[in-house]
Amino acid sequence: MEWLTCIRTAIDYMEEHLHEDIHAADVAGKVYLSPFFLQKGFSMMTGYGVAEYLRNRRLYEAALDLQNSDDKVIDIALHYAYDTPESFTKAFTRFHGATPSQVRDGQASIRTFLPLKINITIQGGNQMEYQIKTMVPFKVIGFQKEFSYENSYEEIPKFWDEIGEKGLMTDNIGEFGICIDDVGGEKFRYLIAGKYDGGDIPEGMTVYEFPEGDWAVFDCIGALPEALQSVNTRIFKEWLPGNPDYEIAGNANVEWYDCGDTDDPNYHSAIWIPVKKKG
Repeated sequence: MEWLTCIRTAIDYMEEHLHEDIHAADVAGKVYLSPFFLQKGFSMMTGYGVAEYLRNRRLYEAALDLQNSDDKVIDIALHYAYDTPESFTKAFTRFHGATPSQVRDGQASIRTFLPLKINITIQGGNQMEYQIKTMVPFKVIGFQKEFSYENSYEEIPKFWDEIGEKGLMTDNIGEFGICIDDVGGEKFRYLIAGKYDGGDIPEGMTVYEFPEGDWAVFDCIGALPEALQSVNTRIFKEWLPGNPDYEIAGNANVEWYDCGDTDDPNYHSAIWIPVKKKG
């Protein structure tokens, strides 16, 4: 499915199911993407996570119901997929800065959060430098930890610090940072890894094998994390919407790191995205 169509279809699906207990995996299944790539791309293009968007839309619509109906708070909470009035009230107050009763009584205004409309102007998307490489099956070995989609940007750097502080960045461990979307629920696993050429697997380490496939490889020159973040943003906001030939495939994302000082303005890294030919 074409990238902009994926994002727009995802938004439409969420709008149609605001009253149901749906999650990122449900939305991703609707647009035939892994939850990881949907979450990443949706956040890059809209500035919101999937769960955050659903929560904000539900709480805005719930506030309108409080203003325009006599429905009980518990009924409105259940209507918008909250298990208890307590969890609803807590989320509502955090979002609107006022309790449901204050909004109902007209003592407070509400925060507006309307459905998103995605329109994008492609500026140089097809001019991004990249290579399509067909790779034979290859294995990596590394240290693994599970992360939730909502806090991964904050928590993954802490994982790198943890591995570094323990002195575990030996040999080639640290060459790759790999996200693998095969856990289910609202989580994915992340590996700080290097190439695996066989032999004993040390305790506490994990081996993962990538199947043969095509990868779009985007080289990146610049200090981290800013340089990689910039390339990541361009991939999802420019390259994917503007590319007539390739679309995302698979369930893993690889970041490659060269040795050296990551603060160096000439530091070399890369992003690998699994792709397939359209059509």
